[in-house]
Amino acid sequence: QVQLVESGGGLVQPGGSLRLSCAASGFAFGSYDMGWFRQAPGKEREFVAAITWSPFTYFTYYEDSVKGRFTISRDNAKNTVSMQMNSLKPDDTAVYYCAASTAPRGARNVADFVHWGQGTQVTVSS
Repeated sequence: QVQLVESGGGLVQPGGSLRLSCAASGFAFGSYDMGWFRQAPGKEREFVAAITWSPFTYFTYYEDSVKGRFTISRDNAKNTVSMQMNSLKPDDTAVYYCAASTAPRGARNVADFVHWGQGTQVTVSS
């Protein structure tokens, strides 16, 4: 059974940091690109960041608004993917989802990701 379980969300003040983690099981984690998406109330789910599966050189790519603030990483030995979020803004408030993809490098569309977690809430507010 495929499972992606996110953790690490919460309430943080503007300018603060959070680290999200996603534990994967039930599929060949090391062969999938992994990504993070987010969905704010009343908005569509949007791409945030992703990291490729390559065992030699991981490639990472980000949505423009989070570049320089968010960092995605993975540990294939532990079947986990994480995202360090710094300098958080109120606009970052959303439910954050972990997802897995076998699409070619650079996938950013929801439809390119085949496995999804249930999400973790991130609220940035003073």
